[in-house]
Amino acid sequence: MTAEIMRDHVAKLSVETADQLTTRDIHELCDAAEEAILAGGGFGWLSPPPKSVMEDYWRGVQMIPERHLIIARLDKVIAGSCQIVRPPRNNEAQKFACQLTTFFVAPWARGHGFAQMIVAEAEALAKSQGFAMINLDVRATQDRAIQSFEARGFSKYATNPFYAKVDDGYVPGFYYHKEL
Repeated sequence: MTAEIMRDHVAKLSVETADQLTTRDIHELCDAAEEAILAGGGFGWLSPPPKSVMEDYWRGVQMIPERHLIIARLDKVIAGSCQIVRPPRNNEAQKFACQLTTFFVAPWARGHGFAQMIVAEAEALAKSQGFAMINLDVRATQDRAIQSFEARGFSKYATNPFYAKVDDGYVPGFYYHKEL
């Protein structure tokens, strides 16, 4: 594209709950997640696992009925995601609450408002599934994710000073919740 066309380009943004992933979707999820991991995010991974491990992970997400995958696309390319996870069926006392997990936005897609859009979609999905509360946890070093959660009204209720171990040192983790 010429510079003039690029300047006039309006990015197409979308966020949706994914029922089925194509092979292309899995490859795009792997690529976006790998870039997020390398940029310091990445839902637990500190360095990207082999591509086959990442592909198996995303295929597995589709097979677990307690997991709902939300994906964000920038110009039809997957740029981020999160999951809403139901509590185990035997946990009657906590069946009102779900967990938001595996939240990320690829570095190349940041600045478009995806974080807010993904979390808003997660909230809408959780509410439509009958949940009254969303819980989540995040490393204290993930400033952008924390800002997104707090901007959407999540409240921090606890800190674990030994949440994660990175480069032979402990990193605190924050625990958040939001009533829907």
